[in-house]
Amino acid sequence: MKAAYYVGNKSFRVEEITTPPPGPDDVQIEIAYCGICGSDMHVYHGDMDWRVGDHRIIGHEMSGAIAAVGANVTGFAVGDRVVARPTVSCGACAACQRGYGHVCQNLSILGMDADGAFQQTWNAPAANLHRIPDALTMRQGALIEPVAVAVHCVNRGAVEAGEDVVVIGGGPIGLLVALVARERGGNILISEPGAFRREIAEAYGLDTVDPRSADIKAAVGERTGGKGADVAFEVSSTQAGVDAMTDVAAVRGRIVMVAIHTKKPAVDMFRLFATELEIIGARVYEASDFDVAIELLASGRIDCERMITSVAALDDIGSAFADLDGNAAAMKTLVRCGVWNE
Repeated sequence: MKAAYYVGNKSFRVEEITTPPPGPDDVQIEIAYCGICGSDMHVYHGDMDWRVGDHRIIGHEMSGAIAAVGANVTGFAVGDRVVARPTVSCGACAACQRGYGHVCQNLSILGMDADGAFQQTWNAPAANLHRIPDALTMRQGALIEPVAVAVHCVNRGAVEAGEDVVVIGGGPIGLLVALVARERGGNILISEPGAFRREIAEAYGLDTVDPRSADIKAAVGERTGGKGADVAFEVSSTQAGVDAMTDVAAVRGRIVMVAIHTKKPAVDMFRLFATELEIIGARVYEASDFDVAIELLASGRIDCERMITSVAALDDIGSAFADLDGNAAAMKTLVRCGVWNE
């Protein structure tokens, strides 16, 4: 079986490996597709070398079919189509004891702290599995994980029907946050400098604005009668995005920090104080977020197919990352790990 190892310096090496049988509580999955996530791009840029080292199989936005089950596994069988939540909590720390296992103080993320899904077969904990419904293809199944991220972010922002929502950054996660927030009844505006990404968002019927040619605070004020955004999502990973999140927020508005900032940004603390803003962190997801994501996709309420702008073979993973890096005409790239055409 083949596996693609990140080896540092924006490089991957595809190796032939022998996958061991699954452990008693695990399943072995034949990977169909695995998407390239924003966190994978941080690895590619070397920002996570301290964590992943120089010989790690990354990837976690996966879909696949069970090839073997461990001795203790019940409820799943060979042939079941599944996705796996890549978060593994310790169950013993203070966060876990309070019911916050998704932000466990000893959290391990498959594809980051342990090998992930950019390989043809992968052993994963059966407790982390969710079934892919028949209504979804394997391609669409690989988008369940990022939709679950968006569901969790919108939950953290407590978006309610009729609220004005600004999403800063129109990449894959930003777009999904906007779509999920719209499902909750929010009035959505996406701030995104890339014309291609704005076009995709507009094809979904979402309003957009180019922050390079418009005063975002003024644009939001005009839309909201001077009130500002009830909820602002920072998904850009830029200082400009952090500046905008406090500028556009209404008095007592809620700001959800979605993006990974590898360098500490400057935050307008006076604005935070003066208008009693809330800044809320949103990291990964809970099991229930996966369930909601699956329902949104299977019902057709969110259609992610048009987000897929490229599909690459596992052997070409290095080129796939290079082509995606800084590409203004790209959104979501999937890596086809097995022999799947759906």
